[in-house]
Amino acid sequence: MAWQAHSFEAWSRVGQSAKDGDLHASQPRAAGRSSKRALDILLAITALILLSPLLLLVAMIVKFSDRGPIFYSHTRIGFGGAPFGCLKFRTMKTDASAQLAELLQNSPAARSEWEATRKLKDDPRITVVGDILRRSSIDELPQLFNVLRGEMSLVGPRPITAEELPRYGEHIWAYMAVRPGLTGHWQTSGRNDVSYEHRVSLDVHYLNNWSLGRDFIIIAKTIPALFSQRGSY
Repeated sequence: MAWQAHSFEAWSRVGQSAKDGDLHASQPRAAGRSSKRALDILLAITALILLSPLLLLVAMIVKFSDRGPIFYSHTRIGFGGAPFGCLKFRTMKTDASAQLAELLQNSPAARSEWEATRKLKDDPRITVVGDILRRSSIDELPQLFNVLRGEMSLVGPRPITAEELPRYGEHIWAYMAVRPGLTGHWQTSGRNDVSYEHRVSLDVHYLNNWSLGRDFIIIAKTIPALFSQRGSY
C-alpha cells in the first residue's frame, strides 16, 4: 500500500538520522525510555481504576443514545511507523464516513478546512452526546488501553493518520521516534486552533527537549486546558 511504502521510507530517514548522530543526540536515553514506559503503565492502570465508574456511565450513554457501537477504533501511525487502532468513545453517527464524503464533495469550504486541519469546526457527523464528549475530551479516555498495550504514551505527539505523514516532511522522524500521546504540547497549546505547521514544530521540540519532568509539566497543564475547552471540537 502507498502509505506503508511512505512509512518505510520515512522511518528509513529516522535510521539515517541516527547514523548521522542527530537522532541519537535528541532521543531519550534507554533508562529514560524505561522510566517513561513504567510511569505510563502505573498511571494508566491507576486512571482506569479511578475512572471506571465514569467509563461505564459514558459507555451506557453512548450505547443507548442511538444503539450504535460504544467504541470507535481508527487506524493511526505509531512508534516506528507501525499502524495501530486508536480507541475512542464513538462521537459520530453510524454513517459518518458516507456523510463526510458527501460533504467534502458538495462543500468547497468544508473540503478546504478538512485538507488544512483534518478537522471540521461545524461537523454535522457528530452526535449531541459526542459533542459533549469531545469538548471535555472524555471521548479519548479509552486510549488508556492503548497506553497499556504499548501503542501510545501518556505524553507525546498527537496520533496521526497515514494520510498526514507527508505533512511532516523532513520532520517525520520527530513523530515516529516516540509513541504518540494521550496528551502533549498540542493538547495544552490550543488543540484544533493550532496550525498544522505549529503542531509539527511542537512535536520536534518535544523530542529534542524530552524529560520525565517535562512530561509531568504537560500532564499538569492538561487539566486546565481541558476545562478551558479552547480549540475543542
